[in-house]
Amino acid sequence: MIYLDRGGKGIDISDDELESLFSDALQRALRIRKGSGPVLILPPDLTRFHSRAGFLTDVACRVLGGIDFAIMPALGTHMVMTGAEIRRMFPGSPPEKFFVHDWRNDVAELGRLEADWVEKVSEGAVRYDWPVQVNKRLLNGGCSLIVSIGQVVPHEVIGMANYAKNLFVGCGGKEAIDKSHFLGAAYGMERMMGRVNTPVRALFDEGLRRFGDKLPPVIWALTVVGVRGGEETAADGKAAPSSPTAVRGIFCGDDRECFEKAANLAREVNVDILDEPIKKAVVYLEPEEFRTTWLGNKAIYRTRMAMADGGELLILAPGLERFGEDMGVDSLIRKYGYRPSKVIREIAGKEKDLAENLSAASHLIHGSSEGRFTIRYCPGPGLSRAEVEPAGFEWGSLDQAMSRYDIKKLRLGWNTHADGERFFYVPNPALGLWAERKRFLDG
Repeated sequence: MIYLDRGGKGIDISDDELESLFSDALQRALRIRKGSGPVLILPPDLTRFHSRAGFLTDVACRVLGGIDFAIMPALGTHMVMTGAEIRRMFPGSPPEKFFVHDWRNDVAELGRLEADWVEKVSEGAVRYDWPVQVNKRLLNGGCSLIVSIGQVVPHEVIGMANYAKNLFVGCGGKEAIDKSHFLGAAYGMERMMGRVNTPVRALFDEGLRRFGDKLPPVIWALTVVGVRGGEETAADGKAAPSSPTAVRGIFCGDDRECFEKAANLAREVNVDILDEPIKKAVVYLEPEEFRTTWLGNKAIYRTRMAMADGGELLILAPGLERFGEDMGVDSLIRKYGYRPSKVIREIAGKEKDLAENLSAASHLIHGSSEGRFTIRYCPGPGLSRAEVEPAGFEWGSLDQAMSRYDIKKLRLGWNTHADGERFFYVPNPALGLWAERKRFLDG
């Protein structure tokens, strides 16, 4: 059932309207609670700061009122949120209501999908069974309703983020995350990015179809967020809005229909198809959002289909501190580096440590240019040249790069430097997908 369907490429939903729409939808959805247990809210972490999920979580806390509830950010493999990050993203939510998802230990298995089924849906890319895993708090009896809040946006592992992914990856366990990520990498990132129906999506859909009865009812609250153009003005027409992003849609429901509506809009809002490949791209990683290459490599994922062979991707990363969110994964990235798919798959077939951490292997594949173009990272003081280059990247001076490319003066898209250099600028790779037309269609 759809409780809320509001969106369009030219729509700019204000905070007041967003709160009114979501409050009404959630109040009606509360009728499907199963039992009297607490309501469990599953928002993303700070890596989806622009999703407006923090704002919606604050609204949900007010709507729930006297109903007991808990909040568990769907961390997946990400670092635990700090108190400061929680206060920044969820200023209106009680800090004592937050719990941490431990993807290595705090999970339960609902069932397994057979290896034959996985092999068929992946078109032979992999053959193994897949465990349907969730955090124990999600099980029937642990809560009466799940409110899954997030943003639908192009995603390197599944095609389009959110819906059942928020349960089976955001709140999933190590084996499930490893195997689902590797399926996506083996099938091919370019074949999935920006697409609604993919083998990994089919995996999660089937897990929910077969074993969803072991969970309480789920309400999905999904936003679509776009980057404002310079020509957009505030509602009074007198001043430009203070936020660089705009909520283009919000969809709430208890089944896949609301995801499909959000995903179809996200394809219009967040996928930028270019008529020519990019020879030089400059991507900025906001320091509070991107502290690892595990997250910062969105600069690669979201532009790889747009980059010209022989081109250069320059990544300005002042907040970069290390490679992995998880220290075990960090050590694997340092050991093997970002290499083409063929190389990483060969290593994973020989080396036990990588074979037992397939999400890390997948990440190493995704973070490579497949030898087509140069990736030059310009980190701040947290990561040295001696660390960056062995990981498979070129290194660049952040000070020199920031001096040449003044992000305060650049606009999203094509820019021309005073000396005539033409380049494509992306201020936040988390908000879109950029692809050259022929490569996207061929994918």
